[in-house]
Amino acid sequence: MKAKTFLWSLLAFIVSVSATAQRRHFPAEPFITDTPMVHDPVMAFEDSTWHIFATGMGIQHMTSTDRTNWKVLPQPVMSVIPQWTHDSVPGFTHHVWAPDVIKWHGRWWLAYSCSTFGRNGSTIGLLSTSHLSTSTIWNDEGCIVTSREGRDNWNAIDPNFVIDDNDQPWLVWGSFWDGIQLIRLDTTMHVVVGEKPRTIARRYNLGDPDGKKTLSVNPNPPKNPTSDFAGPNAIEAPFIFKHAGWYYLFVSWDYCCQGSKSNYRVAVGRSRSVEGPYLDPEGCDMRDGGGMIFIEGDKKAFEAAGHCAAYTFNGEDIFICHGYSVPLNGASVLIQRPINWTKDEWPKLVE
Repeated sequence: MKAKTFLWSLLAFIVSVSATAQRRHFPAEPFITDTPMVHDPVMAFEDSTWHIFATGMGIQHMTSTDRTNWKVLPQPVMSVIPQWTHDSVPGFTHHVWAPDVIKWHGRWWLAYSCSTFGRNGSTIGLLSTSHLSTSTIWNDEGCIVTSREGRDNWNAIDPNFVIDDNDQPWLVWGSFWDGIQLIRLDTTMHVVVGEKPRTIARRYNLGDPDGKKTLSVNPNPPKNPTSDFAGPNAIEAPFIFKHAGWYYLFVSWDYCCQGSKSNYRVAVGRSRSVEGPYLDPEGCDMRDGGGMIFIEGDKKAFEAAGHCAAYTFNGEDIFICHGYSVPLNGASVLIQRPINWTKDEWPKLVE
């Protein structure tokens, strides 16, 4: 544990130096660790190499050939942040949130979030490239969707690409406000002209303003401890995974980003259609607060866990997220677990 603590401290230092030096120069060498510090991780696989992309200055990037030892690359994905993002989001600088990555029609697409904490003046941008490597140059493909304070009752962060059974791309996203949003994309991974987002998951039943029939654990959601603007609808970070003819919607409930005080956890529901409705095992609609708890902090290894993704790699279904480590005093580190399936085709984590 002393060795891991030392590695963690050194890794945190290097990441900090990289973030500070981003606009000047980068450290010459990468850093290898089996306990990577990540926030909002997503994963991709190409040419015998796994890639993780995560929140960070210009988007954090790391690679592995075994999914155990990770090479943390000092260069961010975005060494130059497009000027249009600063114009779209007042106060946004270089800390890019919650990317998602997918390969579709022979090209890699990466969505990313530009925002400021606790407000919904946000934008989701798009990058593309033909292949993944440590020296990949990503093309700026502009904006996918933007939310405006006072105009939109949703927040354009935490994107996830979904390709349905008809090879139709969709984007799902959202954080607080009116919850999780879904919209149809065109072949350039931009919003189809005339399409409007629809809400597919919330934390509580909007038809029950007193909270007496709410399906969340707390029947009277408290004041948001992290934002005076976002409200109590503590749901975000959607990820849709296809399995056995079902679309599974994973979402994160409660609050991230507070170290050991975080109480993040993941819930899931499913639908036969990408458009929903997404129901939990009790038949409760996720638009009205439904959802089955899938992972939460055990208070031993992790205080809390959330912002997840799920994949099938080499015939194995795996789940990843970040967890707030108890031994590392609330540091956010990578969690990877295999997924098993019940006889009713509900996902279950392998410990």
